[in-house]
Amino acid sequence: MSPESKKLFNIIILGVSFMFIFTAFQTCGNIAQTVITNLNNTDFHGSGYTSMSIIYGVFSASNLVSPSVVAIVGPQLSMVVSGIFYSLYIAVFIQPATWAFYTASVFIGIAAAVLWTAQGNCLTVNSDQNTIGRNSGVFWALLQSSLFFGNLYIYFAWQGKTHISESDRRTVFIALTVISLVGTVLFFLIRKREDTKAPGEEDSTNEILGDSSSAENKMTRAVAAFKKSIKLSFTKEIILLSVTTAYTGLELTFFSGVYGTCIGAVNRFGSEEKSLIGLSGIFIGVGEILGGGLFGLLSKNNRFGRNPVVMLGMVVHFIAFYLIFFNMPNDAPIAPMRGTDDVAYMIPSKEVAIFCSFLLGLGDSCFNTQLLSILGFLYSEDSAPAFAIFKFVQSICAAVAYFYSNYFLLQWQLLIMVVVGFFGTITFFTVEWEAAAALAARGSDYSSI
Repeated sequence: MSPESKKLFNIIILGVSFMFIFTAFQTCGNIAQTVITNLNNTDFHGSGYTSMSIIYGVFSASNLVSPSVVAIVGPQLSMVVSGIFYSLYIAVFIQPATWAFYTASVFIGIAAAVLWTAQGNCLTVNSDQNTIGRNSGVFWALLQSSLFFGNLYIYFAWQGKTHISESDRRTVFIALTVISLVGTVLFFLIRKREDTKAPGEEDSTNEILGDSSSAENKMTRAVAAFKKSIKLSFTKEIILLSVTTAYTGLELTFFSGVYGTCIGAVNRFGSEEKSLIGLSGIFIGVGEILGGGLFGLLSKNNRFGRNPVVMLGMVVHFIAFYLIFFNMPNDAPIAPMRGTDDVAYMIPSKEVAIFCSFLLGLGDSCFNTQLLSILGFLYSEDSAPAFAIFKFVQSICAAVAYFYSNYFLLQWQLLIMVVVGFFGTITFFTVEWEAAAALAARGSDYSSI
């Protein structure tokens, strides 16, 4: 197997591993608040929104040290250990206890920071400026396939149910825990960097995939990674991209947790309201997979760069927000267990609700594939710190969004995303134009990015 084939193999295994883990975790997040609402008549008194706020709050803080952790432990082992913590969080729902639920939320926040920093490093090391766009698209399409499988099961298993029984809950979460563990084990199939290095290729002193022979050297690399993260945080490009990244955090919260809760709370959907949560997740996944696959395949022949894809993402999301505003009752995100009988500006339509799910997924893939691509391109020598900053900003905004989702009506949540999304698109354009200018000055072909 050639070095390039081995690198592509690593990207595919990386994507498949994440697909299994996030089939479990994203399905868990999509149904968590609905399941918890059915539990709150018992001794359990947790909140899915509060849990997610804790997760993303800890996630954001942990990104400050995650490059150092990955430098010491190595990316492969980092991803394996992180995957185990994801499985433990999901397993809590098998027999829920409030203290275990919130404790697991803290630990998975730490694990997530390490997992995504290692992922960004692995993606970058197995790519170059000609393949980073393709590899970002392939990884994203495989990752977001996770939204399809778990939610397909929820759709059929919960069809016609207005109450989630203990047996239903346990069956779902045992299956999800096993699926998460399978994805964790698959990380062991990723080839180490020395296996993918072309003859004569020199080691990069800034990359952390290479093995280190001494503890002292590992500690030096850890400190260097931390310093690099702090230094990069104040660069013009990172500051501008942080606005775009902030938007992805807000809309991640909305499509992965809030929107499913809204659908499940609309009583006018009748007996299908709970199964529609699963169908919504499926169509979010279809949008994500279509976007990731399409933009990955087109990246080699895209002479206009990343800006048109990001513009498409903004337009698609704004159309979705407009339709959701007209279709969903304002109190849907914070409705009680009995749901809401309110009506927005039209009679709630299942078809419009599911179409909006597809648009949310498609728009999200536009933003995230291009952010992964431009970070890998701009910071090919400093990928771990750059991706840690990306996840720091994204996760802290997701934490804030999950917190205010407990209190804000739907219209205010949509307005916040529209404002941040608009400015995030402008700042992305600015960075992309500067990257194109720098590339042209070096005499390289802009379409190669």
